[in-house]
Order: sequence, then C-alpha cells, then structure tokens
Amino acid sequence: MNTTKKLTTSALLIALATVLMWVSKLIPAPWLQGGSVTLASMVPIIAAGILFGTKWGLCCSLAYAVLQMIFGFYPPPTQTFSYFFLVIVLDYVLAFGVLGLSGFFYRISGKRSFSAPLSAFLVTLLRYICHIISGILIWGVYAEKGQTVLAYSLIYNGTYMIPEIVISTAVTAIIFRMKLIKK
Repeated sequence: MNTTKKLTTSALLIALATVLMWVSKLIPAPWLQGGSVTLASMVPIIAAGILFGTKWGLCCSLAYAVLQMIFGFYPPPTQTFSYFFLVIVLDYVLAFGVLGLSGFFYRISGKRSFSAPLSAFLVTLLRYICHIISGILIWGVYAEKGQTVLAYSLIYNGTYMIPEIVISTAVTAIIFRMKLIKK
C-alpha cells in the first residue's frame, strides 16, 4: 500500500476513533477524575497498527493521544510541574500510545485468526496498567480513608478499563473475523 493511501486511511481511522469517543461522552459518566466507557473508540487505532505495522500504528496512536488530551484533559490534583508532566505522559502519551503496539503483537502471534483480538486485549491491558501507575503516583489522593492507593487505582481505573478491554477485544474479533477490514 502506498504512503498516500496509508496516510488517508490512518486519518480516517483516527477521525472515527475520535467520533466514537465523542459519541460516548453524550452519556454522563460517573468518573470524576477522568475515564469513560466508549463505543469501541480504541478499535480504529488498534486496526491501524495491525494493518500498517508497529511504526505506523504508534504514529496513529500518538496522534490520537494528542486529540484525547485536547478534548478531555483532567488536570492533576497537584500544582507541581513534574506531576503535571507525569499526567501527560502516563494518562495520555503512554496510555494511548501503547495502542499502536497492536501491530507488534499481531505479528509475533503469527497473524492467526486469534491474533487481532489478542493484540486488542494486550494493548488495552497495557493502557489499563498505565492508568493504574498514574493512579498510584498522582491520583491516589482521592482514595477513601483506609483504602490503599493501589486498591483505589485498580478499582477506579478498572470500572471503565475492564469494560473497554472487553468491548475492544470483542469488536476487534468481530471486525477481523468477518473480514470487514482487509489489508
């Protein structure tokens, strides 16, 4: 596939992911410090990585991370620049950036029928881990009295990331099983 076609397809996938994220925001979310369950908004980014490879997938996921920051940045509960920087890195750049690794996981699993959903599962799990680390380092100030910061982060981030993992994995399985997306 030539570069122009890859660029155009990638731009459409990023736009689709952004629209799916926005449609999901029409439903009020109970998460005060960020996070939401979306209508498979990560799947187009995961697909870009699978279709075009890791390098191209990482570029798409980083572009999507910037859009996520523009449209839904939650300022950290601290005034220091280092924590502000950590929020940007952990909750946006890394958390959404790992979605581009879908192509890597797809290729190392041998491009079998289960490779696309396995890739979706692994990259969304990595995103969950990024949010857990961020919750421990930054957002733990919101933990209930007597609750460990780790438990708070696992529970808070799990309330939206576990459904996101399930949705993204299932939709990716359906799309690639039905061959709705072809190389």
